[in-house]
Amino acid sequence: MMLWDFIADNWTLIILLVGMGLILRTDAHLEHRMVRRIALVTSLLFLYSVSCYFEGMLGNREVFSPVRPWLVAVNYSLVTLIIVNIIMILFPMQKFWVYTPAVINVIFCFVSIPTEIVFGISEENHFARGPLGFLPYVVNGLYLIYLVSCLFFRRRTQKEDYPILVFILMTAVICLIVPLFLGSANSGWFYLTMAIDVMIYYVFLLQQYTKRDALTKLLNRQSYVADARSLKENVTAVVTMDMNGLKRLNDNNGHTEGDKALKALAECFWKAAKDNQRLYRIGGDEYAALCVGNSEEDVKAFVERIRLEVAKTSYSCSIGYAMRGEESNVETMYREADKMLYEDKRQYYISSGQDRRRKQS
Repeated sequence: MMLWDFIADNWTLIILLVGMGLILRTDAHLEHRMVRRIALVTSLLFLYSVSCYFEGMLGNREVFSPVRPWLVAVNYSLVTLIIVNIIMILFPMQKFWVYTPAVINVIFCFVSIPTEIVFGISEENHFARGPLGFLPYVVNGLYLIYLVSCLFFRRRTQKEDYPILVFILMTAVICLIVPLFLGSANSGWFYLTMAIDVMIYYVFLLQQYTKRDALTKLLNRQSYVADARSLKENVTAVVTMDMNGLKRLNDNNGHTEGDKALKALAECFWKAAKDNQRLYRIGGDEYAALCVGNSEEDVKAFVERIRLEVAKTSYSCSIGYAMRGEESNVETMYREADKMLYEDKRQYYISSGQDRRRKQS
């Protein structure tokens, strides 16, 4: 009967988590590390729902149970661990020191069982906050502030991606604030909403694979074509970049080294670009940038930043750019930039003493 009551109360969550687990088992797009993190969060959400159910059941009794403080500690700990792991999913390049506040919170929550420093439960089975009663909420708030900073101050977040990320953030904030005012009976809001948010973000990640190049994580050719159409009135310049010597690198060192070089160049372009300079891998060793609202001085500065970043590596690339004229469009600007690029490439091979044909990159 108890099991059935739990299933009935958490049916939507169970369907979501089981469905998510089945999807992750057959996922062929996400990196294994990302799949593991999403699986961990879904597992923590299920564990949290079980712990909340039994803690709520024990809390409704008139007789104190020594199991209840342990469940409260587990609940406070799991909320923070879920949030920090969601941060690791949204921004996977985080360092493991990000877990430090969560670990401290877990320690204090379990130390509170004998000391009541965070919470205590009386012999009459009444819950009360201790001297550090709001510690879990403070830690969770700090994580949410950190999440906001990552969202708005990390340059690799495209502006069109903000709405879905802000939606996930706001729903998390609401679910953390509601129990403060309406009591722990609304804790189910948190784990159900977080499960839905994880599913939404998973769909968002899959959408990114249709927009981005799998190797470099830059926007792909399909995105370039779509943006060239949708931004055609706002693009003031096109910059093209092409790696020098990729074929020779592949022939001499293998395609793994070639892929490494392509990723390194993409990283250089990321570091050089501003928010209004959108980067694409068009194909092979060919890259492009659509500059929105840029002056020629902006574009020249962008090109110079690229050269400086690439100079820090052992690789080389040729660059060309073209500004919008009275009758030009994105297509004509791309062709003009390409002409400048291949002149730059010709000069590179002359100065390096190498003999090449254009098709050899």
